[in-house]
Amino acid sequence: MRTEPAPDIKEMVSDIVKTLELKHVDLDRIYCVKSYKSKTNAVARIWSMPKIWRSVLNMKPAYVIEVISEKFYKLPKKEQYKVLIHELIHIPKRFSGGLVQHKNKYINFYYRERKLFKEFLKRKSMNLL
Repeated sequence: MRTEPAPDIKEMVSDIVKTLELKHVDLDRIYCVKSYKSKTNAVARIWSMPKIWRSVLNMKPAYVIEVISEKFYKLPKKEQYKVLIHELIHIPKRFSGGLVQHKNKYINFYYRERKLFKEFLKRKSMNLL
């Protein structure tokens, strides 16, 4: 597997965060990469640095959004945005370095995904994509 920075993905993530006013997401601590020849079934993933590593390295919480290039770029633009919104929902409101799981007793993950995606499309008038 090979990775490289993905400024195009960072731009899309920034657009989502600003459009949906996700104030808890610190864009300066979101990194985006694209990977090639990954053996995962995923289209994209989000990574966080474990607390022990952040403590030892004296780092603030940060996240890496990885898109699997062979799968992600085949999707229509609208679906790419949906995938990135899904990954951003994994970031907790406190931007603490943890990850929100799909099965969460505090939020209905997939309901929130649909709601945010619908709101994003509405605000961007993205029926043209």
